[in-house]
This record gives sequence, structure tokens and C-alpha cells, in this order.
Amino acid sequence: MKAVPFFYFHYLYIMEEKKENQINIELTDEISSGVYTNLAIITHSPSEFVCDFIQMMPGVPKGKVRSRVIMTPQNAKRLMRALQENVEKFEQTFGALDESGTPPMPPMNFGTPTTQA
Repeated sequence: MKAVPFFYFHYLYIMEEKKENQINIELTDEISSGVYTNLAIITHSPSEFVCDFIQMMPGVPKGKVRSRVIMTPQNAKRLMRALQENVEKFEQTFGALDESGTPPMPPMNFGTPTTQA
């Protein structure tokens, strides 16, 4: 799997806004379908941020890391800003997101029996 450098987020945002520069990026069929995750765990050291994107399923005692992204602290901050700006644009178009409900936490007691279908 080929990693995409996250410093491109900054440049892609500029390109989107100004349409001045072009960047050539390959998106394979395998990567283009994406992966579904409903939990993210983010850790960091002085030199990197590690984002694990996890899929938790009801009745399954163990979540699965679907993707891991490792980036520099500077690129993590650029990603944070790009997400912030995109959420603001989303809300301008579709209305404010409701954050009043607490998202369900994954089960912390993984010793319980699993359900069967």
C-alpha cells in the first residue's frame, strides 16, 4: 500500500481555492473505495503522530485497525486545520452538526461472549 504524504493537504486546499497550481496524484482502485471506521485512537511522540482508524462491530469482542496513518507534528496540525475548515464549509452548506448526543463508546469488557448469527 502506497502512503500519501499529508503535507499535500495544505497544497490541495490552496489548489482547491485558487485553482492556480496542479498536482498529479494517483488514486488506485483499491484505495479509492476507502475503509469504514467508527473509532480513532491518536498517539504521539516528539517526532510523529500516529492515527489508528478502527472498526468496532456490535457483538464482536475485538476491534480491527483498518488503517494507520503516521505523520509529522507539523503535518498533523495542517490536517487539523484542513478538517476544521472543511467542517465549517460543510456546516455553512448543510447546517450545524448536532454534537449534543454522546457517541456510543466501544465495549470495554471484551471478556463477554460474542453473539452468533
